[in-house]
Amino acid sequence: MTKRTLLVLTSVIFIFGMAGLSFSAHPDNGPGCGLGKLAWSSYPGQQSIGPQVLQATTNGTFSAQTFGISSGTSGCTNDGTIFASEKVNVFAAINIDNISQEMAQGQGEHLSSLATLMAIPPDQHGIFFSMAQEKYTALIHAGEASPKAVVNAIYSAMNEHPVLAQASTSK
Repeated sequence: MTKRTLLVLTSVIFIFGMAGLSFSAHPDNGPGCGLGKLAWSSYPGQQSIGPQVLQATTNGTFSAQTFGISSGTSGCTNDGTIFASEKVNVFAAINIDNISQEMAQGQGEHLSSLATLMAIPPDQHGIFFSMAQEKYTALIHAGEASPKAVVNAIYSAMNEHPVLAQASTSK
């Protein structure tokens, strides 16, 4: 076989192979979930553009998809696979000023929420609050009070604490 014949044969196989893929079954790749998906799910021809536009428009108009994903409702799943590993850092980044103030006070809603997110059992929250207040200046370094640095410092302090070290290692 010559190189040209081999090249033509390979090209023909490739072209027909790609064409075959375009005729295969299409997965449900529409707007996903949300109120729009639920409201228009019985509309015929789900893979056509009409129902998908109606679903996307409904989701966009009512922010239903965002709510559904956040809450795990409206046909959306919320398994937290991506968010779970960063939930403490995200919470700290949003609430660092309140957390810092409540650490100095040794109590507060934000500090309690942080303890919960850090998987500290409720019966040990008081111990956590005391530790945070006692080590406040070490945990909130002057000039280096980034939320992630504070969270890492809290985890380090927990690992040195006789009671809180168990909560820290069980996460």
